[in-house]
Amino acid sequence: MAAISCAGNTHISQEAAQKAVLDNIMTRTSVRQFTDQPVPAEMVEQLLRAGMAAPTAMNSQPWEFVVLNDRATMDALAGKLRYAKMLTQAPLAIVVCGKNTLIGRNGEPWDNIFWVDDCAAATENILLAAHALGLGAVWTAAKDDRGEIVKEALGIPDDLSTLCVIVIGFPAENPQPKDKWKPEKIHYNKY
Repeated sequence: MAAISCAGNTHISQEAAQKAVLDNIMTRTSVRQFTDQPVPAEMVEQLLRAGMAAPTAMNSQPWEFVVLNDRATMDALAGKLRYAKMLTQAPLAIVVCGKNTLIGRNGEPWDNIFWVDDCAAATENILLAAHALGLGAVWTAAKDDRGEIVKEALGIPDDLSTLCVIVIGFPAENPQPKDKWKPEKIHYNKY
């Protein structure tokens, strides 16, 4: 089995790398209770790098991220978002936004109908990276009426739409992942 290079120049077998990736995917779960331990800046950068490594339609990279670590800001936002009350105890959150209008190579604006897909891929990468780093995280939606609340509270410009607020920290709980495997939902070649 060939060895592959990973972060930190450690060499592990391809089989071990595959197992680590699949284990990370299968054991990630939403965490809603956090310790008050701050998330180090190096970890925050790793999370953002993971988000920006996501695939995008036409390599448009429409995302913008607002990193929240100010207690007063997070508490105020928690008071306005009905499903993000856990912001009051988390030390970190990342708001994922996307540009729904981009400028093409010809200088003309075009509607980016894929911004949600691209930002969802970035969000999943951040969630998986958080889990790999020993952090807990939960995706809270901010695309419906909650998006306007988030935009107003954080001064997000009009040319951006919000997708979600990812609440992140060191877990104060250990929820078990759910087995979501349902073969009856799989169809080959046609429904």
